[in-house]
Amino acid sequence: MMISLRQASGIVDAVLEEGRRLNGAPLTAVVLDAGGHVVASKREDGGSLLRPQIAFAKAWGALGMGVGSRSLAERAVRVPAFFSALSAVSEGRFVPVPGGVLIRDVGGRLLGAVGVSGDGPDHDEACAVHAVESCGLVAQPG
Repeated sequence: MMISLRQASGIVDAVLEEGRRLNGAPLTAVVLDAGGHVVASKREDGGSLLRPQIAFAKAWGALGMGVGSRSLAERAVRVPAFFSALSAVSEGRFVPVPGGVLIRDVGGRLLGAVGVSGDGPDHDEACAVHAVESCGLVAQPG
């Protein structure tokens, strides 16, 4: 089962709405299907040049390792050599920083991931979790 365009678009829009509600910096959100392909992506006006790539890498890394990027950030502190190697193996498509959240259906099946970038990692992650849950899905940030 894959995330639908409708679901992905709803998540992206909800990320940006939550970011505005919290008065944060301009956000970028990228939703990937379970195979790592982009389904929906938006960058707010004023978002910096690399935000889409960072958001993609947060989501892609979460998918690749099977856990949210918050867990990856915590693990990177303990085993930095492994995460350096992981960055090389993934050809730079991996950012172990909070803001990459797995998306599951209510039955626990993996649908994809969302990556958010633009503000601080905790804010990015909070917007991602809020967006996934507001669309009736289950967020897995860690």
